[in-house]
Amino acid sequence: MTTKQERAAWIDRRLAELYPATPVPLDHRDAFTLLVAVLLSAQCTDKRVNLTTPALFALADTPHKMAALTVAQIDAIVRPCGLAPRKAEAIAGLSRILLEKHGGAVPRTFAELEELPGVGHKTASVVMAQAFGVPAFPVDTHIHRLAQRWKLTSGKNVEQTEADLKKLFPRDHWNALHLRIIFYGREHCTARGCDGTGCEICRTVAPDRKRPVITKK
Repeated sequence: MTTKQERAAWIDRRLAELYPATPVPLDHRDAFTLLVAVLLSAQCTDKRVNLTTPALFALADTPHKMAALTVAQIDAIVRPCGLAPRKAEAIAGLSRILLEKHGGAVPRTFAELEELPGVGHKTASVVMAQAFGVPAFPVDTHIHRLAQRWKLTSGKNVEQTEADLKKLFPRDHWNALHLRIIFYGREHCTARGCDGTGCEICRTVAPDRKRPVITKK
């Protein structure tokens, strides 16, 4: 495998074999609860988010109910997810905006999602892909790290990594593939457990690599 395209094609096939099913890691009921869960997952594990959201959604699982809560009420529940009260303020703010501008519905465009408080491109991409089935390639720390280890990008930043991966993989594979890469990164090619020379995919796509790969941020 001498080219990025050859590596990408093999990785695509291998990950599909390893992870034929691609369940969404964050527990949710609809687009709104997914949006809130993804916002909470910033610098926080999915496991912690899934432990936190049941109490929040039992109290408020719609924009109307969430907007009726105070920031302090939301903060008291979501604090274990970190970055509080900023996340609580964002959840309260976006709930009001959904009611005022979008009839209480989560918008279905990247531009409108990214206008919401606390919602960046990655969060919008996750919602578009996982709630609405629109092809997107959200790049988290796992994907950013693995794309560099697998010689698919120079990885100067997550924006470049996303653009490079979108060029290499078929558009109709993006939604399942980004989850498969995350699953593999958590299970086999972890930040500390593999240095770019240990796991099956790293050994296959870079068989002559001797030195650890230092991930560019």
